[in-house]
Amino acid sequence: MKILIVEDEPKVAFFIKKGLEESQYDAEIAYDGITAEKLAGQYKYNLYILDIIIPGINGIDLCKKLKKLNPGIPVLMLTALGTTEDKLTGFDAGANDYLVKPFEFRELLARVKVLMKTVNQQHETAKKLMIGDLELDLDKKIACRGNSHIDLTAKEFSLLEYFMRNTGRVLSRNDIAEKVWDISFDFSTNVVDVYVNFLRKKIDKGFNKKLIHTKVGFGYIFGDY
Repeated sequence: MKILIVEDEPKVAFFIKKGLEESQYDAEIAYDGITAEKLAGQYKYNLYILDIIIPGINGIDLCKKLKKLNPGIPVLMLTALGTTEDKLTGFDAGANDYLVKPFEFRELLARVKVLMKTVNQQHETAKKLMIGDLELDLDKKIACRGNSHIDLTAKEFSLLEYFMRNTGRVLSRNDIAEKVWDISFDFSTNVVDVYVNFLRKKIDKGFNKKLIHTKVGFGYIFGDY
């Protein structure tokens, strides 16, 4: 899951980024509203964390712009302005949650998880799975990454769906064989590895950020790391 942190205080921004990355999220920082708006227009994010008092475009106006650009992506306001009126202003701008500084990171993380869960439920309802810039349409049986359409065989599609539904989990070859092929893994065959390599060439080749990762001695792990 990719998160954009919009915060002009470097220490605070790096503190949040470090904590999120330790919790297996992909976090990026923008130090002003103008840069944040440009990044949001160029890349797919799953969550925005916004300070209100930032250079360029303030957090309230930026929230309105981001919600207009991507209505379904949640916004967590993170600011020292904590009066009821401040919160109402943030919610009126489209914010989904509001956390007042100073805060404990574990509370921030808990709120992030709730917002991310909501996003995943929305994607499931829409019959689509999304990880980073990869989208899998379960109804149309279409896979896209960035602006590229990816042609998949039926078995490759099933394998990718299983990976995306288990993002962040180490999956053994036995797990994959049982769930995708509905068989017990035969250690004398390399069919799982062959199909994973097929899929890797289609969804990772040509992209800087790889999604399929090998865990030597264990199996594979899927994620936007």
